[in-house]
Amino acid sequence: MARYTGPVCRLCRRQGEKLMLKGERCTTRKCALERRSLPPGQHRPRRRKISDRGLQLREKQKAKHTYGVLERQFYRHFTEAERRVGITGENLLQILEMRLDNVVYRFGFADSRRQARQLVRHGHITLNGRKTDIPSCAVKVGDVIVLRERDPNTEYYKRVAEQIGDKIVPQWLSLDPDTLSGRVLASPSRSDIDLSLNEKAIVEYYSR
Repeated sequence: MARYTGPVCRLCRRQGEKLMLKGERCTTRKCALERRSLPPGQHRPRRRKISDRGLQLREKQKAKHTYGVLERQFYRHFTEAERRVGITGENLLQILEMRLDNVVYRFGFADSRRQARQLVRHGHITLNGRKTDIPSCAVKVGDVIVLRERDPNTEYYKRVAEQIGDKIVPQWLSLDPDTLSGRVLASPSRSDIDLSLNEKAIVEYYSR
């Protein structure tokens, strides 16, 4: 299965809620969900009751689209969450949050997870002093992530340096806006993840 390259606003309209796939654009009037709240498609959708299986599938798809993960990789994260001690659903969200591309997004180095993935792939991020270009790399407590100063005169680097002070960073992360670096202080708990995901439904989907 190839990565989805179509309009990401269609994914938000399909779910009926904002997945924040375009960063700040999703908070303005330009958001497609604000202008067209109906699901995508040529014809108006019929009103019908969604089954329990359908609701579980919707939650799984929502999590995949939010974090930008493909099905095979998402299932690998789920099997890893099952092996860990604790609640499987919370373990799954913790694994997704500890991905390098998501941590870069949480630090405010990128406006969206898709943009954060691009920064990592293009070699603009260092992990513990070493360039890392694998977005799915799992960070650990104590790791240091830095936005590389390859060219401080670039428009993107200057914009990040100017706006990084206004970013709200989760409590499990620590950000130094002067050096554009951050440290992972702890593993995120469920209360630290500000997403309207029903992780129990995802576990039930894969448990059948």
